Amino acid sequence: MATRIWFAKGLRGMIARRIQLDLLRQGFYAGAPERFCDGVYGNDTSTALALLQKARGLPDSGTVDADTWSQLTHDPLPSLFERCLSVTAEFEGHGFGLLQGNFDGAGLTWGVIGFTLSNGEIQRLLADAEDHMPGTLDRVLGPLADTWRSVTARPRVAQVDWANSISQGAGKVQADPAWKAAFARLGEEPVIKRLQMQRAYDAYFVPAAATAHRLQLRSELGVALAFDCHVQNGQSRQHAVAALEPLAGQVAESDMRLRLAQEVARRSAAKWQKDVLGRKSLLATSHATFRGRAYQLANWGLGEEEAA
Repeated sequence: MATRIWFAKGLRGMIARRIQLDLLRQGFYAGAPERFCDGVYGNDTSTALALLQKARGLPDSGTVDADTWSQLTHDPLPSLFERCLSVTAEFEGHGFGLLQGNFDGAGLTWGVIGFTLSNGEIQRLLADAEDHMPGTLDRVLGPLADTWRSVTARPRVAQVDWANSISQGAGKVQADPAWKAAFARLGEEPVIKRLQMQRAYDAYFVPAAATAHRLQLRSELGVALAFDCHVQNGQSRQHAVAALEPLAGQVAESDMRLRLAQEVARRSAAKWQKDVLGRKSLLATSHATFRGRAYQLANWGLGEEEAA
């Protein structure tokens, strides 16, 4: 059996940066060390991996298989959840700290999978952070902490109205600079990162695994698609799954994935349909150009292999 390549050029985000940090820690890098850990697995990362592999007596492929991973760290390979999250976080584009304004009626959008104010997730995350590490809000937000407490004591509709008032620019995509900077600082807090990851797992990945089971999507790609649908799509996903469930087990999984991508997009708001279809079709097929960037999800650790 051929050795599985888990990660390769084209990978972006938290797993890529983790690989880079482990390489740099051991003295393997290419280019300027201060710019090496950028979260983009490109030529420099491939070159550094080949240097490590050559030094450890491994084939110098510049890709990450299980043996290479074991030379990077004693930690296990990233879980399926982490690999799914890496792709969806790439699409969401927020990292842990980017705050966006009321561009879509959600009030504010923030965090690794785009948690929103309108559904109460941002408020819950910050309250949980304060419970885990009392004083976090005052320390990180400074004088804005009292404003935040005052706003979040209001009814949800009034909270969204306030969020709209601090949203700026074309389409209200941007948030007020002071709030944007404050939430960027929050995103650097270890407790915030940990809570965001846990929330993404509990509230999105676990239900997504159940959806994948309903549609008999057994592959890593199938679970990744279901997870992305749970993160991005609400009613459109629910209606699509209900419509497709009678076909579960009657069509090939690859066909079911494409049908799910198409149904979710078709049931989405007209202004978002093209983007939703491109995003979901990439996950359904494993390779495509989306938003001008070419993706091969095998290089992100996601393939036709059975989900585990």
